[in-house]
Amino acid sequence: MKGGLWRFFDFWLLGATLLLVILGITMIRSAVAGNIELTETTPLVERQIIFSLIGLVALIITANIDYRVWSSMSNTLYIGIILVMIALNVIGGALFGSARWFRTTLVFIQPSEFAKIVMILTMSHFFVTHFHQMSESKWIIRSFLMAMGITVWVILQPNLSTSIVLLVLWFVLLWFSGVSIRLLTTYIIGGIAGLALLFPILVQFEIIQQYQLARILNFVAPDPNARYGEIFNINQALISIGSGGLFGQGYGQGSQVQLRFLKVRWSDFIFSTTAHELGFIGAFLIILLILIVVYRCIVAARISRDIYGTLISYGVATLIAFQAFVNLGVNLNLLPATGLTLPFVSYGGSSILANMIAIGLVESVIMRHNVIEM
Repeated sequence: MKGGLWRFFDFWLLGATLLLVILGITMIRSAVAGNIELTETTPLVERQIIFSLIGLVALIITANIDYRVWSSMSNTLYIGIILVMIALNVIGGALFGSARWFRTTLVFIQPSEFAKIVMILTMSHFFVTHFHQMSESKWIIRSFLMAMGITVWVILQPNLSTSIVLLVLWFVLLWFSGVSIRLLTTYIIGGIAGLALLFPILVQFEIIQQYQLARILNFVAPDPNARYGEIFNINQALISIGSGGLFGQGYGQGSQVQLRFLKVRWSDFIFSTTAHELGFIGAFLIILLILIVVYRCIVAARISRDIYGTLISYGVATLIAFQAFVNLGVNLNLLPATGLTLPFVSYGGSSILANMIAIGLVESVIMRHNVIEM
């Protein structure tokens, strides 16, 4: 029976994902080529390849597992990720002033990337369990408190951008669980009002950091005379994209990249690196492949045999689409700098592994969409 399931495997989804990964590794190699500033950047390409291969294996294993198994493990996953996040905040190594990684001999593990997957699985289970009760405010509030049980530990790292991703996942899954637009609008207005009231407190207790405020200020009212700081890299990203033209300056030949004017070019600004060296064609290819991945996830949601599979697929589509939208918005100076990476393309072992697992979940839904219970 299992062998028959693989005939429904979505190779379009896998193909688009792997092309993004390959393109990402290729551009990371160019971004760190000849870099003698930071010895840490030397093995980035090798690490990305290793994590990509591990991710591919994880994708296949996850696809082979019936996605409904995760519903029965919902409570275990929820408690487990909270314990990991608590441990990270207590004993995790602090990097760049925030406790976001567990340090190991070879790599840094970022649990918040896997928290996104757990958020999708646990909230999907919650909304399915209470599907006919989600018109009642008390169940919406309970779902929010459950989502905050994970999110609060990410906020305390501090990692505001990932916290926003987690809350977006909760909101979208809430929406697809059948909550009325009227209720959603009410809670959005209430949430904005509550955040406005809590904002001074969050700043006072440094839950929102000064550098995060500076990013917003630099975006809203940039200093036209500033040559360095946050605005410097945004300007360099725009220069990189604009100077790429149609076909780019050539792989490994981009002056902005190779002369290291563009910072964090292998991670947050990998899109600018691609646009600079491969031009509009390379940038368009990234956007097209991401759209294919998101579209195939939406197709999976529509053909799913149950609501749980539908919510998982919509959750993964939201995760990929939202992070890509924000990253591209930052590169194009349409949004404040956030630190969110471009899915499958930016450097990051935990990120690519978590995203590959997410695609594996969607493949599991697709493979079982017309299975008949015996």
